[in-house]
Formats: sequence, C-alpha cells, structure tokens
Amino acid sequence: MKRFFIIISILCATFTGYAQQIYSLKQCIETGLERNYSIRIIRNEQQISDNNATRGNAGYLPTVDMNGGLSGSVNNNRNKLSDGTIEKNTGVNDETANVGLNVNWTLFDGFGIQADYAKLKELRHMGELNTRLTIEDFVADLSSEYYNLIRQKIRLRNLRSTLDLSRERLRIVEERYFIGSMSRLDLQQAQVDFNADSSKVLNQLEVVHTSRIRLNELMALDNVEEQIQIKDSLIYPNPYLDEVDLWKSTLTANASLLIAKKNKTISELDYKKVRSRNYPYVKLNAGYGYTANWYEVGTTDLQQRLGLNYGMTVGINIFDGMNRRREQRNARIQIKNQELRTQEMELALRADMSNFWMAYRNNLQLWTLEKENLVAAQENYRIAIDRYKLGELSGIELREAQNSLLEAEERQSIAEYSTKICEISLLQLSGQILTHIASDPEKASE
Repeated sequence: MKRFFIIISILCATFTGYAQQIYSLKQCIETGLERNYSIRIIRNEQQISDNNATRGNAGYLPTVDMNGGLSGSVNNNRNKLSDGTIEKNTGVNDETANVGLNVNWTLFDGFGIQADYAKLKELRHMGELNTRLTIEDFVADLSSEYYNLIRQKIRLRNLRSTLDLSRERLRIVEERYFIGSMSRLDLQQAQVDFNADSSKVLNQLEVVHTSRIRLNELMALDNVEEQIQIKDSLIYPNPYLDEVDLWKSTLTANASLLIAKKNKTISELDYKKVRSRNYPYVKLNAGYGYTANWYEVGTTDLQQRLGLNYGMTVGINIFDGMNRRREQRNARIQIKNQELRTQEMELALRADMSNFWMAYRNNLQLWTLEKENLVAAQENYRIAIDRYKLGELSGIELREAQNSLLEAEERQSIAEYSTKICEISLLQLSGQILTHIASDPEKASE
C-alpha cells in the first residue's frame, strides 16, 4: 500500500510539472504586450489621437444646429388715446413659439483649417510613435529582466555547485578527523566554509525570487507569485552586430529622434496657423425656421412665419495690437528650438551609441577571456581536490582553488549578461529591438 501511494505521488508531481507553462522570451514579450497596463494605456491614448484626426475636428465641415423654444408674457396695459380716453387691459397674455435649423460654415480662414487638419494628422502619427517608444522601452525592460533571471539562476547553480564541493570537503575532513589524521581546527574551518556557502545559496534564492516576481509584474500576470519556468537556461550574446549599420538605422528608425522631428513639423504648422490671420475669412450661414405668436389684444390673434434666411460674412483683421507679429516671431523661435532639440537628440544618440558599442565590444572580449579562465579554473580545482584527497594540499589552499573557480564562473556570467544588455541597448537605440530581440545569433548575422 505504501508503494502505491509513492507511485501516485510521483505521477501527480510529473503531471503538475507538465501542466506548468514554460515561457520563452518571445512568449514573455507577447504576454506582456497583451496584458501590461502601461502598454494598454498608451494604446488607448493612441486611439484618442486617431479619433481626433478628422476633417470635422479641423473645421472643414459645417456645423448644423436645431433649436426650439416657447416664451410668453402677462402684462397689464394702460393706453391713453389722442381723444383723451384711456384703455385698460389686465392680464394680457402673449406667447411665442419657434423652431429652426441653423447652418454655419467657414469656407476660408487663410489656410488655418488646412494647418489644423495637417497638425491633427501629425499628432496621430505622434501617438503611433509614442506607442512604439513605450513598447520598445517595455521590450527592453522585459528582455533585460528575462536575461537577469537567467543570470541569477546560473549564479544559483554555481553557488549550489560550490556548496556541493564544500559538503564533499566537509565529509572528507570529518572522516579524517575521526581517524585522527586531521585536527579539529581543520574540521571547524571546513564547517565554517560550508555554512558560508549555505548562506550564499539562501541569499541567492531571494534574488532569484525577486527577479521572477519582477518578470511576472512586467507581464501583468493575474498571480504575480506564479512559479513560471523560463525556456532558456543560458545566455548567448550576439557577436555579429555592426556599428555602421546600427548608426544608419538609428538616424532613420530611432523613435525618440522621429518624435523630435515630428515636433519640428508641428511647430511649422503652428506657424502656418498664426500666419492664416493675415488673410481674409469667408463664412456662410443659413437658417430655416418656424415662428408663431399669439396675442390676446389687437386685431391679430395669431401670427405665423415660416422661411429661410441666409448670409455671407467676409472680413479681415486690420490691426490687433501687433499680436500677430509677436505670435509669428514666437512661432519661428519655436521652430528653431525644435531644430536645436533634434540636433541635440542626434548628438546624445551618437554619444550613447559610442558608449554602448565600446561596452559591447569590451564585454565580448571579456566573455571570450573568461571562458578560457573558467576552463583553467576548473582544471586547477580538479588538481587541487585530487591533491587534497592525497593529503598534499591544505584546506585553505583547497578553499582558494574553490573560490577561484566560483569567481571565474561569476565573471563569465557577468560578461555574458553585460554583453547581452549592451546588445539590447544598441538594438533599442537603432529602432530594431522589436524585430531582432528574440532572434538567434546565427540568424542575426544573415
């Protein structure tokens, strides 16, 4: 019976493991783009910009109003006639009812309507760029956290491996201590090192937990503490990036730079809007309505009117206290400022590109070097443990070899992760992050 329960427990654990979803980087990004709150908010704001880019909002189309009303009055009238007689009427009630349709249409306002419509379309494109910028920032953050979780898990594996080595060393020392070939000092030192490595593993478990929670938060999972599993267990930097191609792509596809250029275009349209006040304007208006008046005194009891009224207004502003000139000067200054901001943005991007490229190439070299160092550290430890088992090496010397191995593993992991972060930053600067972030290094080089 006991054996039956053990088999059932193993089967349940197996099925639970299969039911748990495994996330690749691509799946994490897709989940985040669908569920992340910041992404959903910026998409709603883009929809507002799309809704605003209409001819009616710019003023191209006429406005049509319909109104109606009923009014009345109650008066006491006293009239003195020419022959001296006086007529008095008390509680005279007069009523008026009307209903009408009014149309107003600005035919020309010095090309101001055209400028407004062009600005609304530019704001729509600006909304698209803001959405893209937010998505690129999100993908960069999520990708960085994804690889950070991999790095922290690699470090956890390295620390656990170190703990296993310390456990083996403690076992050897205990055996030799009980047969009298090692002192209690050696045993105490081995126990201290084992406890220190155990503490590092416990601390690293907390770091892994924090990174996993952050990844769940970015994906906006319903259960932020869900024990997700990620598909990748190693980091593979892409060594095939080209600085010239990245910079060319930055000048044409960087979202922040495109937004700066859009701001300059919008400033130019604002200038056209101000200049439109130098021209005359033409407006049409028309109305069709019905009016009825009821009178209690006089020869007319009911008066009704049904008809059409129309008109055209042509005008031009001759003098407005020099405000147009002032606004035009300010608009030209805004255009110049936007040009300067665009140039400043290009300079900042060039500086960021140079720094990230230098870090990328440097970390690639470090990655290659640390892989060689790790092989040497592993061989050094194998020699050290063999000599330790033969009694030719002290515990302190073995601990130094063990620490050297752990440090070599840590340096390689840091070099891999740092190279990947630089790669993500370079792709984000060049506007290629959405198409290249999840690609394999071999594919990226094609």
